[in-house]
Amino acid sequence: MTCLVRQVLALALPLASRPMFELEPWLAFFHISAFVGWVVFVSAQTALCRSEWLNEAALRRASRLDALLWVTAALVLVSGLLRVHLGKWGAALYWTNGLLHLKLTLFAVVLVLQALVTRRLSRWRAALPALPAADRVRAVRVLLLVSTHIMALLPLAAVFMARGVGMGG
Repeated sequence: MTCLVRQVLALALPLASRPMFELEPWLAFFHISAFVGWVVFVSAQTALCRSEWLNEAALRRASRLDALLWVTAALVLVSGLLRVHLGKWGAALYWTNGLLHLKLTLFAVVLVLQALVTRRLSRWRAALPALPAADRVRAVRVLLLVSTHIMALLPLAAVFMARGVGMGG
């Protein structure tokens, strides 16, 4: 992974000195795009997790979405760390900002909730062709809904950070 980050940095740093290719907007674009993708996959998974809709095909689809949401969550983390280390405020200011720590904490909480969902989906797939009971499907849907509501708070902290709140400037 560090090799990939080094390659990305080697490509990105020379561009940062050219006005047309300022790094900050590109990092923001990739970070926001990854976040939107993450939200889309979690939302689609939530839509599938209804006991009245859940059949074998829907369960397999939810499992594929689960894999995609983990990829996009990883992209959110990597692009966010790149923004911290290459962003306009500098890593030292970012790491002292309480809003960054709030974002990372909320991110971790969402990942824990999604890990619980992933575990349950894996168990359900292993038990196919039997499907889970309606109350278990409902419990997973609640986990997904709680995670999406927590996810909605992440951009709020980001908006304040983007305006320099907590950055000493």
